[in-house]
Amino acid sequence: MTQPLMPMATAVWLVDNTSLSFKQIGEFCSLHELEVQGIADEQVAQNIVGLDPVVNGQLTWDDIKRCQEDTSNSLKLLQDEIPAKIRSGGARYTPVSKRQDKPDAIAWLLKFHPELTVAQICRLVGTTKPTILAIRERSHWNMSEIKPVDPVLLGLCKQGELDVAVAKSAPPAPEVIPEEEGAETDTSEAADVSESANEEAVPDS
Repeated sequence: MTQPLMPMATAVWLVDNTSLSFKQIGEFCSLHELEVQGIADEQVAQNIVGLDPVVNGQLTWDDIKRCQEDTSNSLKLLQDEIPAKIRSGGARYTPVSKRQDKPDAIAWLLKFHPELTVAQICRLVGTTKPTILAIRERSHWNMSEIKPVDPVLLGLCKQGELDVAVAKSAPPAPEVIPEEEGAETDTSEAADVSESANEEAVPDS
């Protein structure tokens, strides 16, 4: 079951404002029954302000009363009529610990895959156009310390993502144009004419 918004704060409110059992609250908030008991004993979540799930539209008083009357019942989380939009695309997030590796990855891509566009490198590494141009022009402030390192080894992108980008940027293979049959015929006919001329030019002995 999907847990409510801010489950710990919701559990605090339910403990303070209802007579629901610890098990019922724990199941609704995705908490262990002992955690809920700790909230009731003021040993857990002492500084957390309770959050009313009824006001937030995640629970109804009728459902709370139903479960208070029968501890075998379970609270039902109300789902939004309009589901939250899932974020897609956008800039790639890079952990702070790996951000210092980006210049090395950019240098590697510029060296070994010069066919990649600036936009592709931005997506692969999660960097910006000015940074790429600065490294390409060797005007980056830390240029003396930048060493080319494979971004896959650095964990900045996946090998599959790199392969796809390289494949898209690869120049198309040259088309092989087959020789026309007529040209071969013309060549053979010219050779026959040349041989006939040579035979006529040879005097009889």
